[in-house]
Amino acid sequence: MLAFQTLAAGAADVSPLFGVLSMVLLLAVLMSLLLSKLKQNLLIGYLLCGLIIANTPLLGSFGSHDSPMDGVVAHLAELGVILLMFTLGVEFSLGELRHLWKVSLIGGGIQVGTISLVGGTIAWFCGIRPQAEVVVLAVSVALSSTAVSMKSFQDMGQSNNPGARTALAIALFDDIVVILFLLILPGLYGKGEGSMGGEIGIALGKGVLFLGGTLLLGRFGITPLLHAVARTRSRELFTLSVVALCSGVAVLGALLGLSPALGAFAAGLVVSESIYRHRIMADIMPFKDLFLAIFFVSVGLQIDLQGVAADWVRIVGFSILILIVKGTVAFNVARIFKLPLRPALLTGAALSSSGEFSLVLLGKAADYRPADPAIQQLLLSCAALTMAMVPMLMRGSGPLCQWLERHGRRGASPLPSDPLTPMHAIKEIKDHAVICGYGPVGKALNAALKESGVDTLIIELNSDTVRALKAAGQPVLFADASHPEALELAGIGRARMIAFTFPSVEHISAAVPVVRELNPGIVIFARTKFSTEAEALREITVEIIHDERESAVAMIRAAKEVYQRVMLSPEEVRAIAER
Repeated sequence: MLAFQTLAAGAADVSPLFGVLSMVLLLAVLMSLLLSKLKQNLLIGYLLCGLIIANTPLLGSFGSHDSPMDGVVAHLAELGVILLMFTLGVEFSLGELRHLWKVSLIGGGIQVGTISLVGGTIAWFCGIRPQAEVVVLAVSVALSSTAVSMKSFQDMGQSNNPGARTALAIALFDDIVVILFLLILPGLYGKGEGSMGGEIGIALGKGVLFLGGTLLLGRFGITPLLHAVARTRSRELFTLSVVALCSGVAVLGALLGLSPALGAFAAGLVVSESIYRHRIMADIMPFKDLFLAIFFVSVGLQIDLQGVAADWVRIVGFSILILIVKGTVAFNVARIFKLPLRPALLTGAALSSSGEFSLVLLGKAADYRPADPAIQQLLLSCAALTMAMVPMLMRGSGPLCQWLERHGRRGASPLPSDPLTPMHAIKEIKDHAVICGYGPVGKALNAALKESGVDTLIIELNSDTVRALKAAGQPVLFADASHPEALELAGIGRARMIAFTFPSVEHISAAVPVVRELNPGIVIFARTKFSTEAEALREITVEIIHDERESAVAMIRAAKEVYQRVMLSPEEVRAIAER
């Protein structure tokens, strides 16, 4: 007890931001280690971290008084939402929407519409008023957790499963719904002087004009700026420019009376179809993971354990209802599109929970009209519990499918294989060669491999070269080959070979351990200039192309030919010289 009091007294001298952030991160690391041993989703661990911290007296000594969400944690959570919306904009692809439009718009519409109708009806009969509150609650429950489901697909090695593809398509529709409701929330809650319909129309118009203006600004202002920054080859300047873009457009959205989250989405949308998309994703991913963790921790901090204990029957009941209804609807949507039984069950399990954007939408709605504390606790608890159940339900879909098949249920024929968009070509390419750098060596290697029928993917930092390769239909990423995120985006775990065609030992040495971790059996080629560099790379089992040695071999051959010419006729010497 004395030790705890001493720590608490010392905590008074610690900055609240530093103290709370340190506590959150340290506990998140310990919880993640525990859950990784249990093969559980780490995002669920962050929710548990919030619950633990909310019931730890030490948190109050760091400056949070009335509620754990007051002060620094609330601001960190807001940053998490902004960055979450920015990455949503970057990852949102009109190309993917065109490719999956039928499943996305029709399937997603059925999913969201059905769940919203059921949820709104239950909320109305439970006495929730006014009408705007019912609509927001219904739509919030209809949204699923993209972060938890997609992370679970990755953990299970099922990222290319038809179920993952269908879940992604429906998630795209969920993204559209989130943006739409962020636009109409002011009008929905009647923050103007006109009718609700008129205010919603004005809010939609303002939002559409803002998004359109941002896209024009991106095309004629931001994209040229990124071109100029990319030509500097400075990683620090590029990352700084991306963060400035995200925060600047978010602030602009807030100044115009719109949500900063909507502004962040618009900033991401500006670069979503550009060559810089994958580089931004690689650079911003560590920040996204950090703030996504803080966001989930902040959700856990809002949950009142005493309230949960007093209302646990209703929480468990509504959570089971959400899982059953949403899972059943998603399963039937997948079956409508002729998905086989196993991936259809996986889709149903993946989309059966409430999600992070449910909480974002509820949080933004609370800015206009604070929710009833009991309802807020119920929704938060149900969202946390249902998200926690998703990984287990997804793993259990396989045994359930086997049981159903033994009892006469058979799967339908799979979806027809549509032509892949360039993005899907990158995601689904396998047994390919990753070529890092597209100078003369990389260009020659790429041409030779393609002539041999080998699929290739280029990682290049010259923006002009990337634009030319993309226009020619070559799979290419504008990214730094030494970044782990860039290597994951390049599908290094599915590749057979990677070649570093630039002689930079520092970058190669940084990349090789990551490559080995992602794909232990891959063949790695590297180019070096000097003998000392070659020896350093041989220690990490890399196939070396040594510039000095190859130059020496070429020079010796040329010198021998010179002396051989003494014994040759003038015509033979001329023929050698013309090679």
